[in-house]
Amino acid sequence: MAELHHSHGHPHGPAQGSGPALRAAAALTIGFAAVEPLGGWWTGSLALLSDAGHMVTDGAALALGALAAWVARRPPSARHSYGLGRAEIFAALLNAAAMLLIVALIGHEAFLRFHQPAPVNGGAAALIALAGLVVNVLILRRLSPHTHDMNARAARLHVVGDALGSLAALISGVVIAIGGWTAIDPIASFVICALIAVSALRLTRESLHALMEGVPRGLSVEAIGREMASVEGVLSVHDLHVWMLSGTRIALSAHVVVASMVHWDRTLPALQERLRDKFRIDHVTLQPETGARPLVRH
Repeated sequence: MAELHHSHGHPHGPAQGSGPALRAAAALTIGFAAVEPLGGWWTGSLALLSDAGHMVTDGAALALGALAAWVARRPPSARHSYGLGRAEIFAALLNAAAMLLIVALIGHEAFLRFHQPAPVNGGAAALIALAGLVVNVLILRRLSPHTHDMNARAARLHVVGDALGSLAALISGVVIAIGGWTAIDPIASFVICALIAVSALRLTRESLHALMEGVPRGLSVEAIGREMASVEGVLSVHDLHVWMLSGTRIALSAHVVVASMVHWDRTLPALQERLRDKFRIDHVTLQPETGARPLVRH
């Protein structure tokens, strides 16, 4: 009788992953966020205050991401047989939703400021914005190795928003200091809001897709099925399912039709290696069968 083979390319407990980078980023962001709002209030720059608002919220978002990464590392239990890796996806969704709320608030303030201009100390605002931009670049460098991690990408979205906000505040401060054109301040805020909203909506959609156990971004069930069927000893694949276990781990289950069970002990490792190397799928559950089947049916 055929047996169900449940295999992993890596241990059950997730690797440390993006946790340390997120903790360092949170500490650095919160540290600067304690200073920048005072600079925004002192200079009167809406773009700088917007960036300060980003920094305060992003500090909390990065801390949430770090907490989610820590929770996701907890091993499977009797109540959570897959572990708590989905905490990273929930954190990504919450962070994306928070960014949309921030965009709405800053957009509203920019609209009011556009119709009621206020004096801005452009030179001082530019210097503070430059310091914020340097901080954001340092944080992005810490997070850059973790682009495959949904939780880290959500945190990066916040930091990119901060960097763009700092850049906008820097440009508007320089323009105001040189030419006195204060309208550049709310205009810069509008542009940044639009850019961040697009990324936040994309991440929200991706997070919801993962929570609904959709096929992960960039993967095709048909392509995976064809690749598995090309392994020596495999006739066809059916009942193939692929979904996200966490922000970084992908799971797969399938029925594999083979010509004979005699060579299954060689076919199984070959399938595991192919799935891990070509698709980064490390949590594989395969059911071997004998007999003719369609190539892919799910």
